[in-house]
Amino acid sequence: MRGCRVWGRLWGGCGQTPGVHAAAKGFGTEARHHQQPRGSSRQSGPLRDQPFPGLLQPENLSREELVDVLRAAVLDQKGPLVTLNKPQGLPVTGKPGELTLLSVLPELSQSLGLGEQELQVVRAPGKETSGLVLLSSCPQTASRLQKFFSHSRRTQRPTATYCAVTDGIPATTEGKIQAALKLEHTDGVNLAVPVKPPSRKDILEGVKRTLSHFRVMATGSGCALVQLQPLTVFPSQLQVHMVLQLCPVLGDHTYSARVGTVLGQRFLLPAESTKPRKQVLDEALLRHLHLTPSQAAQLPLHLHLHCLHLPGARPMAAPIEFLAPLPSYFSRTLQCLGLHQP
Repeated sequence: MRGCRVWGRLWGGCGQTPGVHAAAKGFGTEARHHQQPRGSSRQSGPLRDQPFPGLLQPENLSREELVDVLRAAVLDQKGPLVTLNKPQGLPVTGKPGELTLLSVLPELSQSLGLGEQELQVVRAPGKETSGLVLLSSCPQTASRLQKFFSHSRRTQRPTATYCAVTDGIPATTEGKIQAALKLEHTDGVNLAVPVKPPSRKDILEGVKRTLSHFRVMATGSGCALVQLQPLTVFPSQLQVHMVLQLCPVLGDHTYSARVGTVLGQRFLLPAESTKPRKQVLDEALLRHLHLTPSQAAQLPLHLHLHCLHLPGARPMAAPIEFLAPLPSYFSRTLQCLGLHQP
């Protein structure tokens, strides 16, 4: 129980012997030295034969089946902390009676042998985004981690790294994206809309200044593999930020319609008057992806929470990184587009 004493001083002393898997930095399907976990996407052989290998339909699962899927997706479980690789399309929260990650946490806690120590969500990506979910069975640990994330946002230190495939290549290889955003309720859906320049009244009425860092990791076939680090939190922030770069995320069927093209030149359409529609890909890209237009209309969002950065167990210890392998359909897309990470 020596580990419990070390981590207890940091996280509040809850639960069993805690610990995490400290993995090396990486940006591929698997990071260097990262053991192959349950819920991983590693497969042998080519991935091009299936349009979206490994893609789940969470809405078609029963409650018991979803618990089984999430249990298989667990990446690490030590002490109060549990990490899992959330499938794309699974909402974290929802209306009463809806099947969500939050709604099955009691059953997941039982299946992981936590007894009465019910898991709670510390950090999780949105419904259409895949990737790392950080859970805790200890309220004190969850509270301390939430304070850490809040402090990191105030000091503009990134704690999360996403990877995305974009339709289009950003004009610069790295930089920051700043935009004031607000939520507008349109046709029953809340959409993030840019506001510029925001007035003091706008800020008081819910407009938020948002900031993300981006870095292009690879390019090919008119697309890019992009590393994204949000420094603020706002619904659909990363999707909207990439649209503002005229490079919508592949599979973005909500905001990609805001990018228009005339004679090969891209431009932004007015966000307020542009309704969501299925993403339209040009013929050359469809050929690279080996997709028909009808299949492309079902393309999942290629945005994945790949890495979370947490403080070390001691004040001077190195930060800890949790990593989540890419989904199989994401790996297939990288293969088809020739996007090879350096």
